[in-house]
Amino acid sequence: MDIASKELVTAGWILVIAYSAVILFFVVRGALKIKNLSDYAVGNIAFSPIAVGLALAASMTSAATFIINPGFIAFYGVSGVISYAFVMPAAAMISIVLLTKGFRKHGSSVKALTMAQWMGTRYKSKAYSLFFAFLTLLLITFIVLICVGLTKVLSKTLNVSELSVLIGLVVFIFGYMMFGGANSMVYTNTVQAVIMIVVAFILLGSGYEHFSNGVHGFFEKLSAIDPKLTQITNESSFLFRDYFEIIFAQVVIGVAIVCQPHIITKSLLLKTDKDVNKYLIAGIVTQMLFFLVVIVGLYARIVFPDLTVNGVPLKLDGVVSAYVVREFPVYIGLVVVLGLISAGISTLEGLIQSVSTSITADIIKPLFGKYFPKDEKKNSSASILTNRIVIVFIGIVSIFLSYNQLVNPNLSVGIFAQNGVYAYFSAAFVPILFGMFLKDTSKAAVITASVVAIVVHFSYFYGNLGVPFSIATGQNPGVSAAIAITASIVTGGIVYFFTRRKADA
Repeated sequence: MDIASKELVTAGWILVIAYSAVILFFVVRGALKIKNLSDYAVGNIAFSPIAVGLALAASMTSAATFIINPGFIAFYGVSGVISYAFVMPAAAMISIVLLTKGFRKHGSSVKALTMAQWMGTRYKSKAYSLFFAFLTLLLITFIVLICVGLTKVLSKTLNVSELSVLIGLVVFIFGYMMFGGANSMVYTNTVQAVIMIVVAFILLGSGYEHFSNGVHGFFEKLSAIDPKLTQITNESSFLFRDYFEIIFAQVVIGVAIVCQPHIITKSLLLKTDKDVNKYLIAGIVTQMLFFLVVIVGLYARIVFPDLTVNGVPLKLDGVVSAYVVREFPVYIGLVVVLGLISAGISTLEGLIQSVSTSITADIIKPLFGKYFPKDEKKNSSASILTNRIVIVFIGIVSIFLSYNQLVNPNLSVGIFAQNGVYAYFSAAFVPILFGMFLKDTSKAAVITASVVAIVVHFSYFYGNLGVPFSIATGQNPGVSAAIAITASIVTGGIVYFFTRRKADA
């Protein structure tokens, strides 16, 4: 379905080429300073805390925030806005303030490059570090989400087949991430965040005409399309059916979501502790703006009341791209497209960097370290080469999984990604929480908590289990993760209590 004009297509190609050139400039600038895997993972440049804060905001709000989640809002209405724009972000902001300083303090003292290394050094367990390294593979589902979201936007803008766009995206982004690492990522994320700020204001302002009769008139338009769109809960959805899903589950998810490696490890890029407050303020203020962008889904539903374009049903993941192409003049539309691209790429860069580093440093080197050169310089070179090969492998896997989501979507790639990502941070939350606030935490407590989280999450999701006193089910990954995290905290706390008592005795 081609809805982009020839003018938009031509201008779109010019934009993509220019944007790529700017990104490559910063990649080369950062890559020239990389000498070892540590430089790749956490950088060796003294970045401004404001720049790192913007990089945090860009990484935390992704293609899901700007492209995928507004689709849920278009389908299910105000209930989704409450969940995705207010409840979850508020919990996440509080969590990142409480967890950042403690995580950074330990990570800096032991020079941890990855989440797995943080876990291993905190609990003095190589096996636990290896366990988390393998769990990091779950984050490939998030990479797939971003690849699909970017493919949807660019294929509609450029009138190019989705497969061609997908391959081009992966080759380009994964290609430059083989060389760029953290040094380049902070530069590119800062540029991307600035673009996203501009685009966030454009998108939020694009629906001003729908408020000609005030907020009440806006809601009347939505209600005329479907009364459920203006309800606080929406029983016809599978994400926002009751307060358990909208409030409780999202609070738990928001608190735990910061435990993703491309988010919480951002603080390790700061060179001094005095930079932390500036970093947090810049990151939080910017993120709150980005999370509000999901409101655009309500605008899109007014524009496409029957969720069709030229008689063709809109897929949930394609709502935003269709809205942009339909509603904006060519050059404004291109700026918006640029923001959507930036939203996806900023997070994708962080994921590629963190996942590849973890596979290299926490799986390959511990298991096959004897095959690496003993000489320090040669060892560093071999590690960097290995990391680049890993990135190629992740790229190939991402193409296959993303293409499958494009041709055989199961409602939304967002659900596919949430299942994997939520499982990861469900397992990570208790070890990070206990590790920062309980000095005498035992390995038994956190290992039990992580295993329980994984088992409960996947059991609820794949078993579509119900929640007592609620109509919510594990079909919603947020519900399965919230139950998993709760169970993890309880079991981890019980084991902690008994192992501490035993140690005291």
